[in-house]
Amino acid sequence: MSQLEFERQLVRLPADVKQFIREQAARNCSSQNSEIVRAVRARMEAEQERAVR
Repeated sequence: MSQLEFERQLVRLPADVKQFIREQAARNCSSQNSEIVRAVRARMEAEQERAVR
């Protein structure tokens, strides 16, 4: 993806969710942003699979 394909989004997260993202990023040697994208994409895939059934 080129830089032009990204949209910026400011979100407010509960402290426990922020801590979870921080821990997952450290565990996976990735950024917190990558962890959020990974979680949203997993949800998108699950919703798409559910819609197909």
